[in-house]
Amino acid sequence: MRRRDFITLVGSAAAAWPLAARAQESGRTYRLGFLVPSPKDSQPMAAFFDELRREGFIERQNLEILPGGFDTANEKLSELAVALAQAMPDAIVAGPVLPLRALQAATRTVPLIGLSEDLVAEGLVTSLARPGGNITGISLLAPELDGKRQDILIEAIAGARRIAALFDARVTPPSHLHVLESAARSRGVALSTFGVNGPEDVGAAIDEAKASGAEGLNFLSSPLFAAPGSRIYQIVMERTAAVRLPAIFQWPEMAEAGAVLGYGPPIAEVYRQRARLTAKVLRGAKPVDLPVEQPTKFELVINLKTSKAIGHEVPAGLVLRADKVIE
Repeated sequence: MRRRDFITLVGSAAAAWPLAARAQESGRTYRLGFLVPSPKDSQPMAAFFDELRREGFIERQNLEILPGGFDTANEKLSELAVALAQAMPDAIVAGPVLPLRALQAATRTVPLIGLSEDLVAEGLVTSLARPGGNITGISLLAPELDGKRQDILIEAIAGARRIAALFDARVTPPSHLHVLESAARSRGVALSTFGVNGPEDVGAAIDEAKASGAEGLNFLSSPLFAAPGSRIYQIVMERTAAVRLPAIFQWPEMAEAGAVLGYGPPIAEVYRQRARLTAKVLRGAKPVDLPVEQPTKFELVINLKTSKAIGHEVPAGLVLRADKVIE
């Protein structure tokens, strides 16, 4: 091989290496904080750290994770947010809305990488294109997807007359519930709504929905119901099975874990997307210059095994449209 060709080949290969392999400052340790409801060892967080590793940020090598920010209780958010802000990490990964608001009150300088249902409507950023402060992240299209999940649930229950929506009473605006009620009514279906404030409320809310005559449950977008590995996640899954009602959740993986229906962006992909944004911030990008991102991939997963176990038959037409079917 000629010397010029060899140099060209090596140069091309170097250009193709992941930016992560070439962009970190030699000898530097990056400090990353968290304020999230999921345990550190949950599957979504494992996907996050795997993607961050691909980007060149590896715990105990060039990355230090500040303690105390995983599986957080809401009553401790303000205290934890102040402590994290005072530690002055290079960035803080946080979300959903309540942890982000606590951090926003504690710091306007530490970069925050958020993940929430609707960052604009929640008042956390000015716009998707121009966040306008120290927060960027991923906005989950929650209002639109809640309505889409409601349509799927109605289709999954042939001849449904009443369904129920369970919502996070601390953050879900009444206007959102009114839109869902109107949309259900237009299809000849009554919608009952039940607010939940925490783990202690969720079992009773599911029982009330069942007693109201609901034939199916739509768990509106909120980590209150769907933070994988959390205590309330287990309560929701177990209680929903006990009342023998088909239910739909915001993450497709929840149907893989035992729910009848799941529709939305795969949670592992969202967390990987979040990790890539985090890597940009660790390399020096400012949140004000990073547009808020949204998921681009959505999946419908139907668990026929669970459906059969509770005595419900999902219409064949909907099954045929599913991206994944558990049998």
